Amino acid sequence: MKVGVYLAHPRAGSFNHALFEEVTHTLAAAGCEVCAHDLCAQGFPPVLTADETGTVDVAAASTDPVVARHRAEVATLDALVFVHPNWWGMPPAVLAGWVQRVLVPGVAYKLGQADGEPAGLLRAGRALVLNTSDTPGEREAGEFGDPLGRVWSACVLPYVGVTDVRRTVFRTVTGSTAQERTAWLAQARREARALIAPDG
Repeated sequence: MKVGVYLAHPRAGSFNHALFEEVTHTLAAAGCEVCAHDLCAQGFPPVLTADETGTVDVAAASTDPVVARHRAEVATLDALVFVHPNWWGMPPAVLAGWVQRVLVPGVAYKLGQADGEPAGLLRAGRALVLNTSDTPGEREAGEFGDPLGRVWSACVLPYVGVTDVRRTVFRTVTGSTAQERTAWLAQARREARALIAPDG
């Protein structure tokens, strides 16, 4: 399998980085071809250009070579993994920009279906989202309704053809113990292995 793993966190040494490293190593050890991207460290340019906006059947070719490479690569993947914190109920800006610039018409989905719904174009049928949070689960569900869950499981991934969306939230990270973090890393490894299991 060919798996894309995307990290969105600007601080080296963060727990998100530890999750990213555990997942990429686990997938590689299982024989996967891993396309690992630390979006902040690699300097992914998240800001849409004027030419990239608009509702079209096929997005204009990007003049940015980094964006063009990501678009070409994502079309070849069998599975996706996203690792990022919950910031204001949203992914960090670099990952939001990646979604907007890479998962474009003609690459990730096709518009203009008879029933008005888009048709997903990605080969990747499954995805794993690993989030960190400092908001207690009861408060997030009660007050906010899990906005990140809606972003990935309702708004983004089904739209591009990913039908199997798995998500785990590690909380609360601030103040967590070394023992808790060790257990969370073990859980991330298990989830990465399950993502690529033959029975899905």
